[in-house]
Amino acid sequence: MLNISKMNEIDVQGMYKIYDLWPQIAKNSYGNNDPMDYKNIDHIVFAGMGGSGAIGDIFSAILSKSNIHVSLVKGYLLPKTVDTRTLVVTTSVSGNTVETMTVLNSARKTGCKLIGFSSDGKMEKYCTKNKIEFRNIPKIHSPRASFVSYVYSILGTLNSLIPIKKHDILESISKISKISKQIDSSNLYKSNPSLDLAEWISGIPLIYYPWGLQAAAIRFKSSLQENAKSHVMIEDVIEASHNGIVSWEKPSTVKPILLRGKNDYVKTKERWKILKEYFEQNDIVYREIVSVNGSILSKLMCLIYTLDYASIYHAVLNNTDPSPVASIDFIKARL
Repeated sequence: MLNISKMNEIDVQGMYKIYDLWPQIAKNSYGNNDPMDYKNIDHIVFAGMGGSGAIGDIFSAILSKSNIHVSLVKGYLLPKTVDTRTLVVTTSVSGNTVETMTVLNSARKTGCKLIGFSSDGKMEKYCTKNKIEFRNIPKIHSPRASFVSYVYSILGTLNSLIPIKKHDILESISKISKISKQIDSSNLYKSNPSLDLAEWISGIPLIYYPWGLQAAAIRFKSSLQENAKSHVMIEDVIEASHNGIVSWEKPSTVKPILLRGKNDYVKTKERWKILKEYFEQNDIVYREIVSVNGSILSKLMCLIYTLDYASIYHAVLNNTDPSPVASIDFIKARL
């Protein structure tokens, strides 16, 4: 069984200690913002990579039922539809992400509205020099651990555009607080759902998700890759029914994980039922992770919190320090 001594021995930089603080970080971040009053915006572009890019995924889900078109840029190129009614949101926790800085520079030339979020670095200097709206959000340990502070800071800053009520934001913080008591380092027992999942994972996880929860699946994939240094795959459960399901006709070390929403669309519920029936008939062992009740923000943030912590536990259980990302450093050093 995992214990604090083992956590401290392997997680040398104490990533898990930051995750223990996520509820308080969320509360402080939402209450510490300078809101912007944007008008006449019909298109928002979220630009960011890695942990910063995951922020765009969650806002895309929140905005999916609004009349605002959302584009995600995880690379160098802006959509050609960017115009004066577009808000481009660039996020780089380090402030030095080459791809995001390229997007920021391109967007400045289009006449669109712009805002940058970073902890310092080139982005802050560029925004200051070019009189671009900017918010400094301190990095906490690493971009992925800082995720919660950026999400709630941006929710506060862009509240005139984000179609989510203050009540729902506060509800999500309350639910994160409740989940924390089950998954954080004070409960290193079998009753901890994150630890239980971490102990179960082996081979290559394949994460199935429904429309609406893609942000949680992408984030879980990235967290397992960065923290546990594991290969991971994700598939939309509906699309997989037309292709990926065939892969199970051969023996495999792949392990299916089903990310389900508490109130998924009726046809999605039907698909989950069929998929589970198929797995059970073919003796394929799977795990289900079900979201909490509540708004899309509560569902996604509680899933991400639970799954991120599972990736940290999985790393430590396999004697892997979750913090270093030497391969990413290798690539960045050559850009």
